[in-house]
Amino acid sequence: MRHLIALAVPALLAAAPALAHPKLLAATPAAEATVPATKVVQLGFSEPLVAAFSGITIEMTDMPGMKMKSPMRMPLQTSVAADGKTLVATLARPLPRGSYRLDWHVVSGDTHRVNGSYAFKVK
Repeated sequence: MRHLIALAVPALLAAAPALAHPKLLAATPAAEATVPATKVVQLGFSEPLVAAFSGITIEMTDMPGMKMKSPMRMPLQTSVAADGKTLVATLARPLPRGSYRLDWHVVSGDTHRVNGSYAFKVK
């Protein structure tokens, strides 16, 4: 029995990295950043993503000189870059000046959905 346990523990430890949840490593624009108008948002993750189950939404939460009743969702297309670890949102037009909330969700090989959000501003 001890031999079986001695063989099983290293095998389980070796498999652990393969079952890790994806972690957000980089974001452009970054959280809480103020950036010039952009048409592309990129989020880099620690694991390869499943494109069909990963996405980004961006909502304008405030616009200078305009009273907003509710956030306005910005039209965009989401894809996974060739490296498999970068989620890309391409907007129809550059984001106008204002405040935004970005929500993301991703699925990697472990099949668990991970999500997050952050705010940024366009000057």
